[in-house]
Amino acid sequence: MRRLPTLLLYLLLLPLAALAAAPPLMLAGQWHDGPEVSRYWVSEKLDGVRARWDGQALWTRAGHRIEPPSGFTHNWPAQPLDGELWGGRGRFEQTSATVRMHPPDAAGWHGLRLMAFDLPAHAGTFDQRLAALRILVAGAASPTLELIPQRRIADTPALHRHLAAIAAAGGEGLMLHHQDNPYVTGRSGGLLKLKPWDDAEARVVAHLPGKGRYAGLLGALLVERADGARFRIGSGFKDTQRMAPPPIGSLVTYRYNGLTTHGLPRFARFLRVREEAPSGDRP
Repeated sequence: MRRLPTLLLYLLLLPLAALAAAPPLMLAGQWHDGPEVSRYWVSEKLDGVRARWDGQALWTRAGHRIEPPSGFTHNWPAQPLDGELWGGRGRFEQTSATVRMHPPDAAGWHGLRLMAFDLPAHAGTFDQRLAALRILVAGAASPTLELIPQRRIADTPALHRHLAAIAAAGGEGLMLHHQDNPYVTGRSGGLLKLKPWDDAEARVVAHLPGKGRYAGLLGALLVERADGARFRIGSGFKDTQRMAPPPIGSLVTYRYNGLTTHGLPRFARFLRVREEAPSGDRP
């Protein structure tokens, strides 16, 4: 008798409530220096797992139910919240693994919190949503729910000084919310990200063998962009990742420094597997 693939069997056994349509989230564009910096609220771009609280349950951006330990969401507001499940700088892999685990590992969730940054159901401007969000988070008085600190910055030089300080401390970059921007589904010109490097995503199509000290391990990933262009990513991996590389078909995020004359990323470096689904379920 032919056995069902592990992934298919896992999906068939999942409770129906664990899968849903992807929640309608606002997505960020890229910041380009301009004269209106002072009209934006600026916050750190956290390296966590994007999550939406619908008033009763937590969901990933892909529409997968997140199962925190009992009591984690106690006293959270009934209004939908947009935020990032975060355990601190440089802890993306641990946070992602914890969020995907079912049943939840209470020890792994210790120290995680939802860093809220928006109110999806609020019809007002970001100024108005931020004021309402501050009241909701303060009223919840929950150790697992916090507001991402938002600040005003006067001009472009100050913005880049702040970016440099965040990067030097191990942060990923900055997010900028225009004060007048409504919450809209999809890519928004009023929500922008600024990083000290470029990053993008590509699909793994092959594992290329290593040589020398990496003989018998991963040497590089052959990846494919959405436009069909293929290139190698050979740096940025930990030894454990070279022993157990990202699966073929998985989506990975990489950093790079501009493009070559052929339009390919220059100095592409592996950053992480983009993985926000429950354990055993690959996006």
